[in-house]
Amino acid sequence: MELATQTLNDKPRDAYYWRLFATAASFALFGFGGLCLRLLVFPLLSCLPGSAASHRRRARHTISWLFWFFIRLMQRAGVLTYSVDGAEKLGRPGQMIIANHPSLIDVVFLIGLVRQANCVVKQSLWQNPFTRGPVRDAGYISNDGSAEMLDAAADALRAGQTLIIFPEGTRTTPGAAPAFHRGGAAIALRGATIITPVVIKVSPTTLTKAEPWYRIPKCRVHFSLRVGADIEPQAFASLGPAPQASRKLNDYLHHYFFKELAEDERQTPP
Repeated sequence: MELATQTLNDKPRDAYYWRLFATAASFALFGFGGLCLRLLVFPLLSCLPGSAASHRRRARHTISWLFWFFIRLMQRAGVLTYSVDGAEKLGRPGQMIIANHPSLIDVVFLIGLVRQANCVVKQSLWQNPFTRGPVRDAGYISNDGSAEMLDAAADALRAGQTLIIFPEGTRTTPGAAPAFHRGGAAIALRGATIITPVVIKVSPTTLTKAEPWYRIPKCRVHFSLRVGADIEPQAFASLGPAPQASRKLNDYLHHYFFKELAEDERQTPP
């Protein structure tokens, strides 16, 4: 996999109208691609021989490859730049990847980086005509808050899958610290072999919660993904009953991301 670190361009209104056009074209392409996957690509893939697990692996590989192509296309079009530190640590069996959620396309980055990842995604994607086909065929897990969702996520980890989860459940409010729900910690304690945090920083902020796609910043946006050191879930499982252990793990994760993001802010030049 080719990874690159690009330099953030800080020029005022850096190719603003071109980036606005390229952003619109990127979103149109994403929606069109989702429909093509649902109506054409996945029906053809389902005709290939193999078990249900084989079909799911093919679907995930296809989505991952297309997501990474989409990221590279936006980079080449001048919409964004990116850097990834520690990608080689992602994609291990039974690994839970936990990330903060500052923008709309965080999941595109992570699924693009990990070819066979499962993912807990918001329930509305199952009703969206552009996304319901891909998320269904890939066997992603709906974040409906039910006990069945927790069971499905833990089962996926115990089966050796890599699972991506955003414990906030929605995008971070700009300027606020991430607030993690305890469900992610509970899933990790029930099924994860290892927990790997990924700190995502977007500068300047874009595609945040309740922000329309066309409200782009004056300069090109830079996405920074930094993979942290592994966290042993069993170290927390031994601290007490499941509710107490999940609360302590959730508090640890919250403080970890708060510290990492605060340090990033201190290191950002004015």
